[in-house]
Amino acid sequence: QVQLVESGGGLVQAGGSLRLSCAASGRTFSSYAVGWFRQAPGKEREFVAQISWSGDNRHYAEFVKGRFTISRDNANNTAYLQMNSLKPEDTAGYYCAAGTVLNMDYWGKGTLVTVSS
Repeated sequence: QVQLVESGGGLVQAGGSLRLSCAASGRTFSSYAVGWFRQAPGKEREFVAQISWSGDNRHYAEFVKGRFTISRDNANNTAYLQMNSLKPEDTAGYYCAAGTVLNMDYWGKGTLVTVSS
């Protein structure tokens, strides 16, 4: 069992940066892939980025490539999403999840990111 808690969201102006954190409990965190997803009001949840258990493989949605970076620190059971050059359309609740590459089994409750124009 893994419990995930996101933090680092907030209000930022367009062009600014935020770093989201995903703190995990449980000794098996390092064996799971971690993903970040987001959901804007009135829209479906969408994939943002994913990192393998070792950190060697990373995948990004096209709309964040070159702006967002996913990383993890297995020694501290934490994953991160560095978000640069933020746009108003990045406004959403951001959620981290852990599981296999194909199936995220554990989800956090999310942190809200608001980007003003």
